[in-house]
Amino acid sequence: MNATSIATSPPPLRPLTERTASRGQKVEPGDVAVGVIIGRSSEFFDFFVYAIASVLVFPRLIFSHVDPLTGTIFSFAIFALAFVARPLGSVIFMAIDHAWGKGPKLTIALFLLGCSTVAIAFLPSHEQIGGMAIVLLAVCRIGQGLALGGAWDGLPSLLALNAPENRRGWYAMIPQLGAPVGLILAAGLFSYFLSQLSTDEFLSWGWRYPFFVAFAINVVALFARLRIVVTPSYEAAFNHRDLEAAPVGETLNKNGRQIALGSLVPLASFSLFHMVTVFPLSWVLLFTHQDVSRFLVIELVGAVFGFLAIIASGPIADRIGRRALLVEIAIAIAAFSGFAPQLLDGGELGEAIYMVLGFILLGLSFGQSSGSLASAFLPSYRYTASALTSDFAWLCGAGFAPLVALSISSRYGLPFAGAYLLSGAIVTLVALAINRRLAPMNG
Repeated sequence: MNATSIATSPPPLRPLTERTASRGQKVEPGDVAVGVIIGRSSEFFDFFVYAIASVLVFPRLIFSHVDPLTGTIFSFAIFALAFVARPLGSVIFMAIDHAWGKGPKLTIALFLLGCSTVAIAFLPSHEQIGGMAIVLLAVCRIGQGLALGGAWDGLPSLLALNAPENRRGWYAMIPQLGAPVGLILAAGLFSYFLSQLSTDEFLSWGWRYPFFVAFAINVVALFARLRIVVTPSYEAAFNHRDLEAAPVGETLNKNGRQIALGSLVPLASFSLFHMVTVFPLSWVLLFTHQDVSRFLVIELVGAVFGFLAIIASGPIADRIGRRALLVEIAIAIAAFSGFAPQLLDGGELGEAIYMVLGFILLGLSFGQSSGSLASAFLPSYRYTASALTSDFAWLCGAGFAPLVALSISSRYGLPFAGAYLLSGAIVTLVALAINRRLAPMNG
């Protein structure tokens, strides 16, 4: 990519609502918002069901041949495989999109996601089939990652391109609401089964039920999203060059720098994402005497605060600017990293303070850190570039966070988990400083 193409902003867009309306068709942002929230909620429910099981179940069933700490670290290594596979999934499914369209692409991707998820519910233990249990879990997790790459439906980009000029922050936060919704449902289910079942019952069959629920939710989400994606008005919008699937290699060549920087901007948010969801659960289980089901309730309450903070991020960003909000919250996350992780050793009160503060910071940052990248890219590459940016952001910022945080904190103490979080905040600030020309960050 040459210097001229980097320095020149993409040509201004006339909203897709106007372009489709001129052909007698109209894209309704409200309809897109509903589809986005349903789709993201289903994906994040799958995500958190697996994440919680990777702490509570897999170390005892799949890695029962090693000690609990080592088993959890191994489990987190398998957890990371989905984030590694996700960019490959985007490459594969972009080809399907280009050849057959978004309807078949989305159907195949969500079918793969549902099958990979429900297959985990049938996994035998290590005691039953030995090391093959680990292999099967890894295969299912890779399948989930490939499917998540393919599940990119372009609706966040369509929503961003239809956002009114003075409400970009509000529309940017809408796709992010799926994360706390998914966590609330997943944490609620696991907390219920842990509190109602004996340990043997939970490890025998209770943990499997949320994976069946995830499959059912995927089916509902598939029809909800197809209802939007395959209708004539949305097909007209998606077939426009702004949201058309472009070859991945060509996209990387033309938009490589923007994709790289866009992947680094959310690092503070995505690192904090796992530092208040997956990692605390593992620490409480392994190193405290707290009731895990009660901690899941604390996590659920924290997610409610995160949900409200995501909503609040919209009007705040519209008032002070998205870049200013991300800079301020990255600084706040850096400060949070210096003292907050130690609260996990402070009993239920310390845990509650850590979770609520963490989720508020996460919501304010996560609400604006992604989902509005579309207009930063050259028009004909927006759809593919936005998908790749999301994939690489999750890989760099979140994929290995639980593994790294647990490994270093178990060896050196909780302050070192804070140091890991601090590194993510620093990278975000550096990326924002370099990437000043990105229009979505200024709006």
